[in-house]
Amino acid sequence: MFQDKEKFNVALTQFLDASPTPFHAVASMASMLKKDGFTELREDDEWALRAGNKHFVTRNGSSMIAFIVGQAPLLDTGIKMVGAHTDSPCLMVKPQPEITKQGYLQLGVEVYGGALLNPWFDRDLSIAGRIVYQDASGGLKQKLVDFERAVAMIPSLAIHLDREANTGHSVNAQTDIPPILMQVSNGSANFRELLAEQFLQDTEQVIDYDLCFYDTQPAAVVGLKNEFIASARLDNLLSCFVGTQALINNDTQQTCVMVCNDHEEVGSVSAIGADGPFLEAITARLCGVDQTATTVNRVISKSLMISCDNAHAAHPNFPQKHDNAHMPALNGGPVVKVNVKQRYATNSLTSSLFKQLCEIVKVPVQSFVSRNDMGCGSTIGPITSARLGVATLDVGIPQLAMHSCREMTGAEDPLRLSRVLAEFFKSTASNTVDVE
Repeated sequence: MFQDKEKFNVALTQFLDASPTPFHAVASMASMLKKDGFTELREDDEWALRAGNKHFVTRNGSSMIAFIVGQAPLLDTGIKMVGAHTDSPCLMVKPQPEITKQGYLQLGVEVYGGALLNPWFDRDLSIAGRIVYQDASGGLKQKLVDFERAVAMIPSLAIHLDREANTGHSVNAQTDIPPILMQVSNGSANFRELLAEQFLQDTEQVIDYDLCFYDTQPAAVVGLKNEFIASARLDNLLSCFVGTQALINNDTQQTCVMVCNDHEEVGSVSAIGADGPFLEAITARLCGVDQTATTVNRVISKSLMISCDNAHAAHPNFPQKHDNAHMPALNGGPVVKVNVKQRYATNSLTSSLFKQLCEIVKVPVQSFVSRNDMGCGSTIGPITSARLGVATLDVGIPQLAMHSCREMTGAEDPLRLSRVLAEFFKSTASNTVDVE
């Protein structure tokens, strides 16, 4: 595991740049895990899990669970779990996307998640994701694709033609944001054919795809003192990277799990989301195929989940948007997120356990609670806790510009949280506290 902040952040920015979609993020994490001795398993195979083994398994290529089979009995230790999500708000290419107007080819897009739309204008955009294609024999195959260069833009309307742009302008997600891809002379073009020309052989044909636009500006360490990190997809690929780094090179005494779900930004209700059966199925297999539901329940009762999803830092231009006593700062340490309506799963017990871990590794810790007159986001924490019955807390690294196509966080905090999670994975502490 990295001990140097600068080296950690270089690796983080490289991961962010290599992961423009959840599919690429899972592939990037798989590469890191394989280098540390993790081997890939398939859900449709029989597993022969042995103490000390390190494995990972994927679903749909966009969700992943990695785990270490501990030496200690599960009924004694439970499972140490860390959760994050691989998806971020973005612009997804529609199935029939071609729009030709005024000699331009534009692509229709569907807004994925709660995206801030204004930052997408006037950016150098590329396209990446997964395509499913038919090969020469008629079989279906899939592959990850990435244009890896700017191929599109959503130009703003000139201020001379929209005098209210800086005062009362709103974005129509249907009509205002189709990106311009190219000029066309014959009045039409076929996007699937353009994809085939770029990524396939002459005998192959694109059948369908999961593609999104992304900002090509690379992740960067910024600030006069290099105290910030700016990048796309910090929410929540930062947590995916931090969790992966905490898991790799860990010892094999405790059974540890890292789950990175897709579809968090759209509600998590899917076969690969946190409100699906993925983690439950892997947890059952960790407990052993010959074990009863009672045994699994006993293991879960001793387990703990730390759900990691970035937190809202207090914005210096809008401090009134935060509760005065709960104003997380960049580089102020990880944030424990609390909400009595259970939008976050933290309670006083799980919060105390996390704060003890922070104290052990000498990492500062902050708290976040929304104002009573404002809504609150949510995470995979409450969903996972409800499905598994596992004690859970929600934490995150504070950031600004959440859900923008370029976000900002502190350069100190990623390594800090990774150190806390590494301590958690090796900790023998129980998730229970004695009652007097």
